[in-house]
Amino acid sequence: MAATARCLLLLLLTTARALAASEEPSYRVLARDGACELREYAPYLVAETTVTGEFGAAGDIGFGRLFAYITGANRPAEDIAMTAPVMQQARPAGDGEAIAMTVPVTDTRGDGAHTVAFVVPSRYTQATVPQPTDPTVTIRAVPGSRVASVRFSGYGNEAVYREQEAVLRACIARQALTPDGPARLARYDSPFV
Repeated sequence: MAATARCLLLLLLTTARALAASEEPSYRVLARDGACELREYAPYLVAETTVTGEFGAAGDIGFGRLFAYITGANRPAEDIAMTAPVMQQARPAGDGEAIAMTVPVTDTRGDGAHTVAFVVPSRYTQATVPQPTDPTVTIRAVPGSRVASVRFSGYGNEAVYREQEAVLRACIARQALTPDGPARLARYDSPFV
């Protein structure tokens, strides 16, 4: 991995079974270091919502809101294909920044705020994406980015998240990378898997 590169942190939660039918954001692998990859992602859109609560409950509530959005709670009441991953990221305490209109964690203690996001299928643009009818769901453009990632399997609870975040942070420290923000948990399977 390139030294002194700035990157985002991404924890990839997968099972042995890939979601072949689900679209994912486009990326290319720049470098590998054991379980870690440095990736370059193309720009994409997300539908996202912010939920206050503990890690697991916030993920469940956020997923429910976003699932309603893709199953018709939007204008023009259009079904939108499910994509992967479903991303969760804690918003740092005191982070009052508004989410800009437009399928991917530093403080998840107690009842922190978590942003949960679905990647919008690539056939949509900012101008054509169906607009959410739920005011807690927004559409946001994610610019292209360089991302450090580590892939793991299992249950995505907060304890596992913390363990894998430590693995990822150790990897980026070995490579002299500087993270640009908090880590995100990216789930590639449904909550039923």
